[in-house]
Amino acid sequence: MTNISSNNDYSMLIKEIGKIVSNNKQKAINLVNTILVETYFSIGKYIVEYEQKGEKRAEYGKELLKKLSKDLTKEFGKGFSVQNIERMRYFYTYFPDFEKSSSLMRKLSWTHIVRLLSVRDENERSFYIIETIENSWSVRELDRQINSSLYERLTLSKDKKGVLELSKKGQIIENYNDVLKDPYILEFLGLEERSSYSETELETAIINNLETFLLELGKGFTFVGRQKRFSAGVDHFYVDLVFYNRLLKCFVLIDLKIGKITHGDIGQMQMYVNYYDREIKQNFENKTIGILLCKEKNDIVVEYTLPEGENMIFAKEYNLYLPKKEDFKRQLENL
Repeated sequence: MTNISSNNDYSMLIKEIGKIVSNNKQKAINLVNTILVETYFSIGKYIVEYEQKGEKRAEYGKELLKKLSKDLTKEFGKGFSVQNIERMRYFYTYFPDFEKSSSLMRKLSWTHIVRLLSVRDENERSFYIIETIENSWSVRELDRQINSSLYERLTLSKDKKGVLELSKKGQIIENYNDVLKDPYILEFLGLEERSSYSETELETAIINNLETFLLELGKGFTFVGRQKRFSAGVDHFYVDLVFYNRLLKCFVLIDLKIGKITHGDIGQMQMYVNYYDREIKQNFENKTIGILLCKEKNDIVVEYTLPEGENMIFAKEYNLYLPKKEDFKRQLENL
């Protein structure tokens, strides 16, 4: 008697059924999420409209939320805490034109929206909505980008027009300046700010957390290798980290420095970049970018070490802790 389980056609049948089940499960999850988001939006709308019908109703807003929470929980069960009802109200307040924004909001889970509601600046919130959808960020990834002040770090290098474009279009990668950050935030490495660690340990920590490091680098980056060797006569040289940016179509070389960079470090990176431009890159690719990722930079040393016109080598600092958003906001105000 033929064993059904060993039959190739039967194995294919199981595989195809598995695909159908998995796909439809995901469709069901997406549908439930869409309905949940629309439901919470409508609840927020009714609460705001109810409050706006009279001054007295606006005055006892907090008491209203408590009473709603008690009565709705009694009738419908979980999901109607005072905090969550307040979020529904914020949701409608921040996005009153639901039809206009629904195509975006339906691509986000309620958990995403809750995290975004904590961002009070409208332009900043708009930026994170666009980036979350375009990059398929999980809630955890979104949370890290907000906590690491991604928006503020990007706006520091842009004029008013560029800042406005960030809020309307998200991060558009058109030239090397669009992929650079200062500082880079490496809190995910778990290295203590005051502890003693070597450049090798820093490099190993980055490799062990490569997925998060790629997120920090930004759009279009793929990992090529670590300690990439090339030879010049009898001498051998090693580039700490090599990446490729598919949007800019160029190699990105990173050398790690745990202290203050020197003119020797800059000259070495110049040699690395020259080698990649002359020996590795193809004719259709753009010039190589070199980044000296250091604990402390000196822009004047960089300027006078490099030849005039050399604009593809950069010194960028890294932090091992999450920055205070207030510090970046003060920098923006002083520009």
